[in-house]
Amino acid sequence: MKTIKPYLRWVILGGTLFFLVKTFKDHWHEVAGTRINAHGWTMLATALIMTLLAHIWSGWVWTWILKMFKQPVSNKWALQVYLKTNIAKYLPGNVWHFYGRISAVTRAGGSLGAASISVLLEPLLMAAAALAIALSSSGLGWVTTASTIRIWGLQILSLAVVLLGIHPKVLNAVVQRLSRSKGNFTDTGSVQIEHYPLLPLFGEMGFLVLRGTGFLLTLLALMPVNFAQIPPLLSAFSFAWLMGLVVPGAPGGLGVFEATAIALLDQQFSAGLILTVVALFRVVSILAEVGAAGMAVGSERF
Repeated sequence: MKTIKPYLRWVILGGTLFFLVKTFKDHWHEVAGTRINAHGWTMLATALIMTLLAHIWSGWVWTWILKMFKQPVSNKWALQVYLKTNIAKYLPGNVWHFYGRISAVTRAGGSLGAASISVLLEPLLMAAAALAIALSSSGLGWVTTASTIRIWGLQILSLAVVLLGIHPKVLNAVVQRLSRSKGNFTDTGSVQIEHYPLLPLFGEMGFLVLRGTGFLLTLLALMPVNFAQIPPLLSAFSFAWLMGLVVPGAPGGLGVFEATAIALLDQQFSAGLILTVVALFRVVSILAEVGAAGMAVGSERF
């Protein structure tokens, strides 16, 4: 594993890019023929606003996590830091947004250990929220996958492990063990979580609903959608977003999310349409993240 691990990221990235390029090659005429009318541009503008609100909400949830660890920072300041560092996830390595948040909290007088645990806890809560939504959707038949009983069992086990791992008794024990480990240079020994992070977990579910709504609005810019299609669309989005979060690939889930969304939805919609939607949604997401970072910088003057 140590030998192939440095190359695994590039293998996955190459595979997803090959899939996307082949899909585009097979359906380029459909993509090229896509036209957006005035109603479509209105839907895209609304999708941008909804995605912007999703990132702001995610940053607000992070302020809850910091408060759980009793960090001496204000909610406004923490939200500004979150939004400013969020676009750094597209840099190679996909860790620079975490580094920026840890550095900012410690410079503000916070605990290095608490800042480190907070940025690790956030994606765990996101993964648990997305996995819970995906499993519920599969159980209700909203999303059809090729999952076997074994894969279902693995998904349920993964969710159980994450939910158990963020329990105060388990998390505090792990933190204490890390604080006694050789070469530990952080103050993790003083970090304690007093109650189960249930509110942040529900908060991350709200984040996924907002992001999924932005994806749905992007689709509405190109075609009408009936009410019965909305739950499967939101569920498929959650599963694709989860894959972009947990699968090692391009920074920010670039490529992995798009490939998964196409694979899940090409039975309901044409592949060319979904390819256009995921491309537009990626542009909307990046614009929303840049806009949120700009708003955070501008708000520092007030």
